Amino acid sequence: MTAADVFKPPTAPVEATHPIPAGIRLAWLHLRTRRVPGAVLALAVCGALLHAALRWHWAFNTGPYAQQVPMIIEAGAATGRSLPYLRLLTAIGLTGIAILALQLGAAGENLNDGILALARNVIGFTGLGLACSLVTGGLLAWTLPIGYMAFCQYALLEAWTAPGTWPVRPPADRGAWICACAVFAAGLLLFTIRGPRTRLSDGS
Repeated sequence: MTAADVFKPPTAPVEATHPIPAGIRLAWLHLRTRRVPGAVLALAVCGALLHAALRWHWAFNTGPYAQQVPMIIEAGAATGRSLPYLRLLTAIGLTGIAILALQLGAAGENLNDGILALARNVIGFTGLGLACSLVTGGLLAWTLPIGYMAFCQYALLEAWTAPGTWPVRPPADRGAWICACAVFAAGLLLFTIRGPRTRLSDGS
């Protein structure tokens, strides 16, 4: 062994020669801190639950009462300078995954009012959850969507037709779509700009 061998710098690991780009690393850390992997798993469970509810007829097959159980599951599925963009993409991405998971769960089964009503309801409930998180934080963001879902169960029994009760309206109801999309857009905009409240003492 020569002196040159002794003082020769160690060879860099193979992985060090291909560093992960900062943008990808930031996005992955953001997704992990927001528990996105767990959220995707929970959405898959919601899709399986919807499939079971439709397959084994846990509710009425036709008529307005057939919306009760799917509505409950839909509500359950809805719960740096680069940070606002990450919030925006995460919220939109998980909303799309929620719709896809429930659509796959309903595949081959008789879903009352079809996939359009399912997508509209998930979009609207998600908007409520995003708006609620600004006040309560992420852990309690489910309270407003679930509370509104309970209110809509009453509206369903009373056969209300107001567009504001969009979860119980037919899929072709334009007013219901406008209300659901407006709620989602408002919640998404505020969530992207401010982010969820992180602690109860946060007055910002």
